[in-house]
Amino acid sequence: MTDFTHFNHEGRAKMVDVSDKPETARTAIAHSSITVNKDIYEKITVNKMKKGDVLAVAQVAGVMACKKTWEIIPMCHPIPLTGVDISFAWEMEQEEYVLLITASVKTKGNTGVEMEALTAASVCALTVYDMCKAVDKGMVIGRTYLVEKTGGKNGDFKRELI
Repeated sequence: MTDFTHFNHEGRAKMVDVSDKPETARTAIAHSSITVNKDIYEKITVNKMKKGDVLAVAQVAGVMACKKTWEIIPMCHPIPLTGVDISFAWEMEQEEYVLLITASVKTKGNTGVEMEALTAASVCALTVYDMCKAVDKGMVIGRTYLVEKTGGKNGDFKRELI
């Protein structure tokens, strides 16, 4: 078990000690999505959802979740974030509308922000679902994944998109 960084010599979970790692600029970008029907798409785009501006609320929820990642993912470190940005774009697939969510996170620290970006994107999708479920509970939250990350001991990562 000692080969795994998140387990101690007894095989029990631990938070990795990052105090000796160098402080560097680090970034991460994550994507998620949610597929909605035409009615929800139209209500969101003209801001007619009864609960309010869906994308504005989802954006704030994503930023808030990003800042709280260390409280919900057990082995994450509290990180001083230097920037969080969330953007949205619509795509149409057959007769369904897909809201693409991009979360970009930055820090200058001794551990990465991949989990923060993934959490932000996920919570955005969950918030859209929550705000629109009265209209249709058949929405589908899509794949959530890391697009790229920079900085740190393991270097940069960029997903080959299909």
